Amino acid sequence: MKDKPILVVDDNQDLRDALSDYLGKTGFSVIGAENGEAMWRVLEKQEVCLIILDIMMPGDDGLTLCQQLRRISDVPIIMLTAVTEETDRVAGLEMGADDYITKSFSPRELLARIKTILRRSQAPVRPMLARKATFAGWQLDTVTRKLIHPSTGIIKQLSGADLSLLGLFIANAESVLTRDDIAREIWGRDAEPLERGIDVQISRLRHQLEDKDRTLIVTVRNKGYMLAASVHYES
Repeated sequence: MKDKPILVVDDNQDLRDALSDYLGKTGFSVIGAENGEAMWRVLEKQEVCLIILDIMMPGDDGLTLCQQLRRISDVPIIMLTAVTEETDRVAGLEMGADDYITKSFSPRELLARIKTILRRSQAPVRPMLARKATFAGWQLDTVTRKLIHPSTGIIKQLSGADLSLLGLFIANAESVLTRDDIAREIWGRDAEPLERGIDVQISRLRHQLEDKDRTLIVTVRNKGYMLAASVHYES
């Protein structure tokens, strides 16, 4: 996907220029946008492979823009957040962002996050025994990446972290996954102590699966989470 540029949306021109210079040296092209209006103008003209989106900007803030983007696109999004604002980081994930990074980041760390997300977005769902996996009344088509409920006709197009996380649970059905297992799958790193982002990702997936009672994705106290359903495969 390096033929498509990365879009950096931030009102700080120095930051946009620095990221353009650094990422350009690693093989990526970068387009800068100073606010939401500029972002939409870019997206009207061309596709991008990933968006780096600052939360604090004049006009529509990053959280609003992320929510708007998720209504129409599954493009990967990394949120830029203030160092101390955990609520912003959690809110970004709730809006559908794939990852977040604080503004104290090193360019090398950001590059690693970008590569992880792009690798995940291009790769097929975790290796399956067949194209379709059925569990608890749901069926995941690993080619079209659609989650289908045959009895109700509900069809959901999964993308990003939700799809990766569901694939991880399906591949390890009825086995406990630790928080580190989950963090490595969706972010390419271990979970940080007391990281609330894992809980947000689990909550998002439960919402997609309509698991209000938390009986499908079960919390195993002091251990992690488990998909409490058997999985059947078909071509």
